[in-house]
Amino acid sequence: MADFDVDLFVIGAGSGGVRAARIASSYGARVMIAEEYRVGGTCVIRGCVPKKLLVYASRFAGDFEDAAGYGWTVGEPTFSWPALIANKDREIMRLEAAYTATLERFKVEVVKSRAVLEDAHTVHLLASGARVKADKILIATGGWPHMGPNIPGLEHVISSNEAFHLTELPKRIVIQGGGYIAVEFACVFAGLGSEVTLVYRGENILRGFDDDVREHLRNEMRTRGINVICGHTVTAVEKAGDEFVVRLSDKTAIPTDKVMFAIGRRPNCMNIGMENLGIRCHEHGGIEVDEYSRTAVPNIYAVGDVTNRVNLTPVAIREGHAFADNVFGGKSIRVDHANVPTAVFSEPEVGVIGLTETQARATFDVVDVYKTSFRPMKATLAGRQTRSFMKLLVDGTTDRVVGCHIVGPDAGELIQAIGIAVQMKATKADFDATMAVHPTAAEELVTMREKAITYTRAAAE
Repeated sequence: MADFDVDLFVIGAGSGGVRAARIASSYGARVMIAEEYRVGGTCVIRGCVPKKLLVYASRFAGDFEDAAGYGWTVGEPTFSWPALIANKDREIMRLEAAYTATLERFKVEVVKSRAVLEDAHTVHLLASGARVKADKILIATGGWPHMGPNIPGLEHVISSNEAFHLTELPKRIVIQGGGYIAVEFACVFAGLGSEVTLVYRGENILRGFDDDVREHLRNEMRTRGINVICGHTVTAVEKAGDEFVVRLSDKTAIPTDKVMFAIGRRPNCMNIGMENLGIRCHEHGGIEVDEYSRTAVPNIYAVGDVTNRVNLTPVAIREGHAFADNVFGGKSIRVDHANVPTAVFSEPEVGVIGLTETQARATFDVVDVYKTSFRPMKATLAGRQTRSFMKLLVDGTTDRVVGCHIVGPDAGELIQAIGIAVQMKATKADFDATMAVHPTAAEELVTMREKAITYTRAAAE
């Protein structure tokens, strides 16, 4: 390793890259990490963290309304978007400083520059022109918003990146997309008082989620005043004075103040030099890697969203940690991408782990379905018309719980705990044997006794 400037060069200081750099350094490796924007990556700077802060802000309106049912008299609340954004920015600056301090504490050298691969061991730093020789290289450049076809007026459209820095709260906003980001921002803007229209090309929002979850959340969003339009796309955005007119594929025209596209993200792997080294991209666009995150070039690895495996921050962190353990710690760890719990911070929240009903029926000979819908206890005195939904999918042959789906308050918190049970291959009998905590919503997960339906492969055929 004496012929190299560093033992590891990391391109991208997001969640996966930072974790890999820190763990590699803890094993004694000489590590350098390059970041052309801000340390912390998408999640910390313009993703999960600031999004969750906006989610919290959006829920206070409902809390103020609900308080009256519990005997509170609350004056007319007022909201300041600039104050929220300023406070959010201060918190993100604090987190970025904390990430940077952690890297410095682990003696990782941070370089503020775009880094481009010149060969299997050479990285060119564009800011200074310097070239760094590295024994191992890790690509952890994450993803970037995809804006879709170049329709007329696309220059007027913002992505989630810009949504975090709007100078004022739009009175009306049209959001195109039906995944995590589109649904979450639709609920955030609606909660803060915007008139929201959500446009999605598919038959229902949250493609890939359980159909019952998709339908339940869509109805809840409509109850909260969000105009959800499925089966259509935005074909043009026209500037009309101080506002815009959004044209849909069915010729509908929607006047609005802002237009946001959240139709997906693409691996951020362009123009970093890998195409000259024979590093391949798989059919979904991400860098192709093996089970140890190794690319086609033996000393170059990739983790996180740039590989387009499971695009979630905790997965990137786990992959980065495993990479460092394997390469510098002498271990042999393969990240398990099955049974990854996830949450959509919509209103109400969604938390899921495991298989959908459709997937379970395609996998097992017998599938037992348990589900319930109920009015959350807090909503009773508040007079709010909302319902929670819970669903368990069970392999009817082994009794193992293979899927859990929750829509309701704190679904994200609940699914983290349930994820432990599912990962441990708990059975429905294990759930049934667990004493309930009363009165809670979570007790429904251990008190569902009656099957909603049982599917058998023979019956399906």
